[in-house]
Amino acid sequence: MPKKGTEEPVTGVFTGHAKGFGFVTMEGMEEDIYIGEEDVHGALHQDTVQVRLKPLRDGKRREGTIIKILSRGMLRLVGIYEESKNYGFVVPDNGRYTRDIFVPKEHSAGAVNGHKVVVLLTDYGTDQKNPEGKIVEILGHVSDPGTDVLSIVKGYDLPVEFPEKVMNQAGRVPDQISEADMQGRMDLRPVQMVTIDGEDAKDLDDAVSLHMEDDAYVLGVHIADVANYVQERSAMDREALKRGTSVYLVDRVIPMLPRRLSNGICSLNAGEDRLALSCIMTIDSRGNVVDHVIAESVIRVDRRMTYTGVQKILDQDEEETGRYKELAPMLLRMQKLAVLLREKRRRRGSVDFDLPETKVVLDEEGHPAEIRPYERNEATRIIEDFMLIANETVAEDCCWQEMPFVYRTHDKPDPDRMKKLSAFINNFGYSIRLKGDEVHPKELQKLLTKLEGTPEEMLLGRLSLRSMKQAKYTTECSGHFGLAAKYYCHFTSPIRRYPDLQIHRIIKDALRGRLQEKKILHYQSILPEVAEQSSERERKAAEAERETIRLKKAEYMSAHLGEEFEGVISGVTPWGLYVELPSTVEGLVHAASLQGDYFEYHESAYEMVGAHTGKTWRLGQTVRIRVTGTDLMARTVDFELVEPQGE
Repeated sequence: MPKKGTEEPVTGVFTGHAKGFGFVTMEGMEEDIYIGEEDVHGALHQDTVQVRLKPLRDGKRREGTIIKILSRGMLRLVGIYEESKNYGFVVPDNGRYTRDIFVPKEHSAGAVNGHKVVVLLTDYGTDQKNPEGKIVEILGHVSDPGTDVLSIVKGYDLPVEFPEKVMNQAGRVPDQISEADMQGRMDLRPVQMVTIDGEDAKDLDDAVSLHMEDDAYVLGVHIADVANYVQERSAMDREALKRGTSVYLVDRVIPMLPRRLSNGICSLNAGEDRLALSCIMTIDSRGNVVDHVIAESVIRVDRRMTYTGVQKILDQDEEETGRYKELAPMLLRMQKLAVLLREKRRRRGSVDFDLPETKVVLDEEGHPAEIRPYERNEATRIIEDFMLIANETVAEDCCWQEMPFVYRTHDKPDPDRMKKLSAFINNFGYSIRLKGDEVHPKELQKLLTKLEGTPEEMLLGRLSLRSMKQAKYTTECSGHFGLAAKYYCHFTSPIRRYPDLQIHRIIKDALRGRLQEKKILHYQSILPEVAEQSSERERKAAEAERETIRLKKAEYMSAHLGEEFEGVISGVTPWGLYVELPSTVEGLVHAASLQGDYFEYHESAYEMVGAHTGKTWRLGQTVRIRVTGTDLMARTVDFELVEPQGE
């Protein structure tokens, strides 16, 4: 018997699906509400809606009917213009937005067939009538270089140009620091220090130093003092908060701050005096921070180094070591300390999802020339380890002082998701121990260690990651599950992340004795919004980054149609098998294309099983595929299996 549903309507945000149905997400509720196509009632992707829940059926997900649209989520859309004699239509790029937008001729702004455009919605339509709009920007023809990525930028409403007021403010920022700027600061210019970044990095916001005092390491993490130049509530500050983060797309960076700051006075360029906020930690032989100082400082970086160059020194490359002979001993000590810190984190249960990120190499016209996994080496890990310990140390210091603050928190996973993960990995002969309804991060860490080097390593690692909650910014210090850390914040990148800039201001106020009652109340009133805005902009930036990578993967594979590759089944769904290639490109083998049997989807084991032959396709299986098609609009790649070796 169906269980009685609640009579009280609930409110949430509607996420549309290309096939017409959708889901409503509500804050504080783990599971989305499924909305069938007949129950959408005119709601469009991202609308805030009121839902009446249907009676709950045993073992089924919650379903509902949209009874009211409270507010519209999308004001502008990006799409391709298609012209008719007296009017036109915009076909949205976003597949979740399932209706074409009718555009009267007088509102077409001169767009022609194949133009990528931004359309402002003037009427949201009804079940029977299409939405209507007017074109407010023409981005270029669909085949023009760069139009594809620009369409994603506009689709995610990422601000590109800085307002004139902001540029004027940035123009008044000095090129050099003055004697007055250095007053009252710790002078660390005699201390040997370096920046270590990628070859093409221009905004160098962290420098590191290391020396020994008896048996203890004295590690300095020196961060550009951006707050010195970006005053609270200034035009530059308001724009930085609006952006929340710099966005790193395949062919461009959309910076949070004007480049005059990020690549100029705030960049820790070698040989130049720079203002910094330094966290200097004394670390014992077991990796414990036994003492620390956080101070406003003035620094001068000795050398700008790259991950590649530092790796060569760590690998005892004679030529590179000779070139940096005065720095090589410090860099080798850094490696020892990083291993120590990593081991300490491992002992407490920190989970390192070392999943390959994608590196897209573009040619001069913006077309993908190569796609490969992004390589992490020991040099990149050293910087990661040092930034992690600085972030933890600063968060703990400020938490104990009970300062108003922005923390980086990561909640414990949802118990139901953990039970599902536990049941699933049992199929592969692995287990995670659940204590009551909870899992300790150490259990996930043990699982990842066991998976190292196995065919299913990437897949089960990714599934474990998907079972976790998203990290976010909060004003409460509730800990970071993935790092198994009680205290954590983002302190180390104020050029490209707003929370870091915000907490630099708070720390500077505390250091200067200005964190009095009035200032505390001020921060307490603004920080919840800062945390929420920063979390939201971070998610949007990450989605846009992923979309541009998916786009370039589809474009890359369109030059390899008909070619065969080895891959691994990375996902099993009712509509087919996802296969990932060593290059990180993923494509779909449609269920309808599977030969030799009728295949049924078994949800509990994530596998497809032949109804007559029992042939099984499951996660982690190595298969050979042929590339059959790509869709640049949908950013998808289609495969078919070649001589399947089913079980």
